[in-house]
Amino acid sequence: MSAPSQRTESNIVVGDTVLKGWLEVPAGARGIVVFVHGSGSSRFSVRNNAVAEYLREGRLGTLLFDLLTSDEERIDTATRAYRFDIPLLSQRLASAISWLSEQPEAADLPVGLFGSSTGAAAALIVAARIPNRVAAVVSRGGRVDLAGDYLDKVEAPTLMIVGGIDHEVLRLNTAAREQVRSLSEIAVIDQASHLFEEPGTLEQVASLTRQWFVKYLVRRTDGQASVRSDASGLAAQP
Repeated sequence: MSAPSQRTESNIVVGDTVLKGWLEVPAGARGIVVFVHGSGSSRFSVRNNAVAEYLREGRLGTLLFDLLTSDEERIDTATRAYRFDIPLLSQRLASAISWLSEQPEAADLPVGLFGSSTGAAAALIVAARIPNRVAAVVSRGGRVDLAGDYLDKVEAPTLMIVGGIDHEVLRLNTAAREQVRSLSEIAVIDQASHLFEEPGTLEQVASLTRQWFVKYLVRRTDGQASVRSDASGLAAQP
């Protein structure tokens, strides 16, 4: 287990907007994972914080930040006006990655994106737009289909984790994966629903996620090959 990391309360400035975040980078970190919340979630997400802690134990830094301001969150709770605004979420995620490059403890680390629900679409769009900055992507119950025309432009190795009884999202992920030309896999967790609330299922998400980032969170090199593969190479270990 790595040495405990210190949480840094961060203000990420995006134009006239200030987004709150938590940056934690353990000693000897091999990379940093940015969490892209979706569907009304925030840096306080219990599930994402549990996954983040497991990643830090594997010497991966984490950035959990709010994609929306407190005022926007209140509006979104009542109207859902922001959670499906993928261009807005993507722009703010790209700004957060730019901000990371200015932080001494994270500037030299390869970046991975962990997207949930609609946040997964934003993660894939940003991965397609700035391939030199995003080394790997993991989606948890993600609406990856909402990345649309950007799917076939993604170069980063991408893992899509879906619950076995989350039938509609599984269908959408399966169709979206056919459009991704880079290395991509779907990992289905049996008897798991959309939120992975069933006993042991979130632990499987965390294990698969850490395996993926430990394997693929490396600096990209020019001419790096794009490969397709099957999900048989991963094994969930709670």
